[in-house]
Amino acid sequence: MRVFRSADHAFSPWKNGGGTTAEIAIGPPGATLDAFDWRISMARVASDGPFSSFPGVDRTLSIIDGAALRLSVDGRTVELTTRSNPFSFPGDAAVHATRSAGDVIDLNVMSRRSHYAHRVSRIAAYGTLVPAEASILCLFCADGSLEVECGGQAAHLGARDSLFIEPDAAPLRWAGNSATLLLIEILAVPCRKIPGTPS
Repeated sequence: MRVFRSADHAFSPWKNGGGTTAEIAIGPPGATLDAFDWRISMARVASDGPFSSFPGVDRTLSIIDGAALRLSVDGRTVELTTRSNPFSFPGDAAVHATRSAGDVIDLNVMSRRSHYAHRVSRIAAYGTLVPAEASILCLFCADGSLEVECGGQAAHLGARDSLFIEPDAAPLRWAGNSATLLLIEILAVPCRKIPGTPS
């Protein structure tokens, strides 16, 4: 298993000046925004405005800090908070974001639908995961802290740390202290579609 620490993530400004992004992981390694197969990142939304378009890409957004973020997605409005379920939408949709009060930090998962499908789920602070068919599995600690164990290896995760495990790894067990956790599953295609992902 591999742990990516929040302290190692550097936020870079958006071209439009509306926020900053810290990349957590990308496939293949070193890929650009025009050529990635999948990408996991955090963004600080510092102003209202349109999202960038990512043709052929599916996205899932989860609010991890700040007040509500209202999204207009092809004319449909949805309001997201730290208590909302992750919200999935096509990356080529017309999206406009409006903050209710101050900056918002979100977790953004993207996959190129010709290569991968993905799912992001909120999970309990205590649990066990038996890795299955997903190509990439990531446990993201949005808040709080937890202890994890996998195949005799142990690690501590703090707020905004990420743990990546191999799909054929031993069962992963975790116990958190009021931790807010997100499980990211990324699956190569052609494959059986992950329930709950965009069509």
